[in-house]
This record gives sequence, structure tokens and C-alpha cells, in this order.
Amino acid sequence: MSNNSRHSLLLLGISIACVVLFVLNISSGSVAIPVEEIFGRFFGGSFSKASWETIVMDYRIPKAVTALLVGTALSIAGLQMQTFFRNPLAGPYVLGISSGAGLGVALLVLAGSIIGFSGYAVGMWATIIAASAGAVLVLLLMSLTAWKVRDSMTLLIVGLMFGSAVSALIAVLAFFADAEQLKMFTIWSMGSLGSTQSEQLIGFILAIVVGLIPVLAMLKSYNAMLLGENYASSMGVNVNNLRWAMIVSTGILAGSATAFCGPIAFIGIAVPHMARLLFRTSDHKVLLPASALIGMGVLLFCDTLAQLPGSVQTLPINAVTSLIGAPMVIWLIMRRNFSKEF
Repeated sequence: MSNNSRHSLLLLGISIACVVLFVLNISSGSVAIPVEEIFGRFFGGSFSKASWETIVMDYRIPKAVTALLVGTALSIAGLQMQTFFRNPLAGPYVLGISSGAGLGVALLVLAGSIIGFSGYAVGMWATIIAASAGAVLVLLLMSLTAWKVRDSMTLLIVGLMFGSAVSALIAVLAFFADAEQLKMFTIWSMGSLGSTQSEQLIGFILAIVVGLIPVLAMLKSYNAMLLGENYASSMGVNVNNLRWAMIVSTGILAGSATAFCGPIAFIGIAVPHMARLLFRTSDHKVLLPASALIGMGVLLFCDTLAQLPGSVQTLPINAVTSLIGAPMVIWLIMRRNFSKEF
């Protein structure tokens, strides 16, 4: 079987798995809804209980769609960062990008309350812009560091330090903020896929589409970047344009995902490696859709676990993604030949 055929079958299999996980995600929760009822509703029928209509259409479907969007955004952001830094440990959360997005929202919400206005009253797009700006700022700082520091472990430590510094700034803002805004920001920072309303999904989708445009426009140049900027320049790639496309795209994708759902750990770093291991390629034409689909499936799976089926309690999504992603990162660090992937 040729690689193209194998890749196509894998993509088809993962797509089917995502559909199955999507349905299971909708059916599970504090109120279990039979799968056949969900399929019947999707194909024009109605639920046997009126309350199920409200639960599925007003809460569970928006949450599941949010999981698809966030999984796509963080996975592709992580893939770009690993290509940009040529570093297998790069990711929006590990290198402080998500923390930067959190700082942007903290400045909008917490600092806004300090000077006398409600940050969330500014609107949804203000939150997205603030989070994206914070993400881009930290990414720019990490880019400057990457030009000076080539060692993967050192860059990882620097990223963690950026994250710690940003967390300290947020703590200072939280100390002076009023109780209502502090509670709002604390709930946001725990990470949740269920806070996005149906009417906000259009804005979220638009933000993801805008973030994907630079990736799709310059996708052919991504493979050349894996061999270094000098090689990419020799192949006719405008490295400056590509670098800025990566920075803007990653900032928007990670920033918008963090704005809507709070910081979500390890999806950005773990999923691109899952795609590489499964598809055994470094071709971004394959890795881009593969990372997006795997990210969707992983986040749907994590959210299904977070719902604690049969219980009214719901775990923070960050707790579940960390339990899955942290072992993956530890394994990558312990591998002696991970640099061969880049």
C-alpha cells in the first residue's frame, strides 16, 4: 500500500472516530441520552422527552462543537510552533503562549475592574483581541529567544519562566481586582468547553478561519522551514513573510481558543507528535489535517471523561488534558532520538 493510500485510510478512520466521539460526547453526562435518540433527532425526528431537546441543542451540541474548534486551533498552533522553533517541545501552553493569552484577558477583565469598568462588558471580540495580543506578545519574545538559544531544554525552561512571570503579573492584578471580576476570571482560567453559547460559535468559527488563512496560504513553505531558514531561503521562500504568518496565525488560533475556553494544557504539544507517530511523515500537507482531526478527537474524548458520566459533577478540562498530555511530554523528553523527527 502506498503512503498516500495509507494516509487517506488513516484520515478516514480518524474522521469516523471523531463522529463516534461526537455522538458519545453528546449522549453522556449527568443525564444519559440514548444514542439512537440522538441519531433520530439528527435525521429529522424528535426526542421522546422534551427536556432532552434543551439539554442537547442548547448545551451539549455547542460544547461538542467548541471541542472540535479548540482541538483544531490548539493542535495547528502547536504544529506551527514546533515547525517555527524546530523544537519538539514547543507548544502554546508549554512555551507560555496560553499564559500570554491569559494575561491579555486578565488585563481586560481585572485591570478594567481596577480602573472602574467591566472588561467583559466591552464584548466578545474585545476578549478575543486581548487574548490574541497577549499570545502574540509572548510568541514574539520566544521567537527572539529562539534565535539566541538553540538548545531544546533551555528553550523549554525559558518558556516556563515566561509562563511563571505572566502568572505573577496576573496574581498582582487579581490582588487589586474586585470580587466579582476576580471570580469571573478564576472560573475562566480553569478551562471550560461549556461556557461558549450558541450565538458565540459564529464568532469563534470566524476567528479560527482567520487564523487558518496564513497557514493555508503558505503551507508549501512549511516543509522547507524544517531544514532551516537558510535552506528555506535557498528554495525561494520569503522567510520573513513566513515567520510573520506563523506568528500571527498561532497568536490568533491560541488566543481565540484561550479567550473562549480558558487555558487548555498539552493539546498543542502532544497532538502534533501523535500525528507524526501515526502517519510517519513530516509533510505538512498531511500533518495539518491529521493534527486537526486528532486534536478534535482527543479533546472530545477528554471532555467526555471530564463530564464524569452519571454524575452531576464536571472536572475542569485542564485536569483531564494534563493527565493525558503530561505523560506524552515526559516521554518526548526521555527519548534520545526525538530530534530525528525535525
